[in-house]
Amino acid sequence: MLFNSIHFLFFLPVVFLLYWFVVQKNLKHQNLLMLAASYFFYACWDVRFLFLLMFSTLLDYYTGLKMEDAPDNKKKKFWLWLSIIINLGFLGVFKYYDFFAVSFAEAMASMGVTVQPATLNIILPVGISFYTFHGLSYVIDIYYSKIKAERDFINYGLFVSFFPLLVAGPIERATHLLPQIKQKRSFRFDKAINGLRQILWGLFKKIVIADNCAVLANEIFNSSDQASGSTLLLGAFFFTIQIYGDFSGYSDIALGTARLFGIELLRNFAFPYFSRDIAEFWRRWHISLSSWFRDYLYIPLGGSKGSLWKKIRNTFIIFLVSGFWHGANWTFIVWGLVNALYFMPLLIRQSNRNNLEMVAQGKTLPNIRECFQMLVTFLLTMLAWIFFRSESLTQAFHIIGAIFSTSVFLKPIETPLFLYVLILFFFVVEWTGRSHRFAIEYLWENKPRLFRWSFYYVLMIMMFLYGGKHEQFIYFQF
Repeated sequence: MLFNSIHFLFFLPVVFLLYWFVVQKNLKHQNLLMLAASYFFYACWDVRFLFLLMFSTLLDYYTGLKMEDAPDNKKKKFWLWLSIIINLGFLGVFKYYDFFAVSFAEAMASMGVTVQPATLNIILPVGISFYTFHGLSYVIDIYYSKIKAERDFINYGLFVSFFPLLVAGPIERATHLLPQIKQKRSFRFDKAINGLRQILWGLFKKIVIADNCAVLANEIFNSSDQASGSTLLLGAFFFTIQIYGDFSGYSDIALGTARLFGIELLRNFAFPYFSRDIAEFWRRWHISLSSWFRDYLYIPLGGSKGSLWKKIRNTFIIFLVSGFWHGANWTFIVWGLVNALYFMPLLIRQSNRNNLEMVAQGKTLPNIRECFQMLVTFLLTMLAWIFFRSESLTQAFHIIGAIFSTSVFLKPIETPLFLYVLILFFFVVEWTGRSHRFAIEYLWENKPRLFRWSFYYVLMIMMFLYGGKHEQFIYFQF
């Protein structure tokens, strides 16, 4: 079930009405309803994989209890590693087995040995990378005594499978979400309205911005061997806008939907394309994943402590693993490597934490230096996205080679003017609201209600008039 589908348009109000007007007096009934709704939401994709989600949930629920009740650290560690191995084992089989099998065969072929790899060719369960990381953070936090094991299965099951975040995040922490699930919730009109605003903005980003950019990005990347450097540069630009509108749009809808039910999810985006360096970009892009790797991999490896060599090593590990998390393809690994290389000058000069606050804080416009920094960061990010979008490394290097050739000065393919106008409008609104959790949270709050509602209606009209070709959310494949 897609957030931008007619099915979700009926599903959400039904669950909302049952949640607040039928079972609102009983917290356990509310959580049970949400768990059932979440399982139904997931089963709409493929009911067979619902059992995998349930198994993963039961595994971590049970190992969490066994760890807490373990008489000594040895038994505690046994249950921790059992959970980690099984969880990563499932993720490895469904997501990475074919990649390793084919890569091994290709490596042997380069040495003159022919190997016929046995591939599985199975469908990747939607959201497996996300709910696996939910469970792993839970058992790891229990092991390090950061939290107590949750003994109510309904509460834990809802933490793992809460439908707004189930298929594409944000990646939640038990320390943040479980207390909200266990606490009685009462309906707040202002919170619900705020959630609807965020849903509206997320839908606009997905339907109007991302899906329109996707049409051109797909057309250009699919014919990259025949396109000029200038056209391929346009393709990279449109994909750069598409992936932000698509993924941050999903996150906005997820956070806004959760807020309708009285729950606050972790923020996943903080206007990353206004970043002044790559370090700032990664503090603002897919925040829940970056912070997950920071807390559960980077810091255990030693983090920023120790010698410069160890800092460099840890940084490369984080970016390479992050790339591999996104998909079983060398393009994602190289994408992670490129970002790690971007990060190196900042790390070596110890300037990776120079830009912690939002650019031009309290000002209407940035200064010339900030404009230059944002432009350079955007262009570097755009080049890296070429690896992320390409089907193969061969295609990615061909595109980059063409962009840095004389053909970049040729006339590119014609693109509709209205799309540039929409993108400009989008960035102006994002810039105006950059100090808040999402762009239109408090946009024109001092203006008359008629003005604000007119703006909301304009967004909805634009969705009807300029809604692009219906595209699946990009991060559903991860």
